[in-house]
Amino acid sequence: MYKHIMLAVDDSPSSWRAIEEAVRMAALAKATVHAVYVVDKSALFNYGGYYDPQALLDALRDEGKAALAKAHDALSQAGVVGEEEIVETENIGDRVENALQRHALRCGADLVVMGTHGRRGVQRLVLGSVAERFLRFSACPVLLVRAEPDETPAQ
Repeated sequence: MYKHIMLAVDDSPSSWRAIEEAVRMAALAKATVHAVYVVDKSALFNYGGYYDPQALLDALRDEGKAALAKAHDALSQAGVVGEEEIVETENIGDRVENALQRHALRCGADLVVMGTHGRRGVQRLVLGSVAERFLRFSACPVLLVRAEPDETPAQ
């Protein structure tokens, strides 16, 4: 039975669905949900124009806080024990899926729930898939949840 469920959030429709599924799984298993948002600091190095790196980092962290607040509200409403954390990539070569793998090990996850955007074709080839790359190296079961492109969150 699952006791520690890691929930990866990113404030997308598929992430909203992943929150719903993680809450359901945790309620059934009486598990703790470890919600995590990854701040990808490589965005600080990918922009060619002038910008304030601290302001951009603060904006990324604020986005994470908002996404985690949704997870917190859903967990609280369902009476599920949970915790929320923002983690950051470590350097320019670090990737979101690597940060997620480290967090899964640190929190002792025996299940990971995450959304997938369901991209296909050229869009998938160009953008890749954090979920797919995470899945390839996961040491525990992974539940991938997909939302339709026009889906809005259940409130």
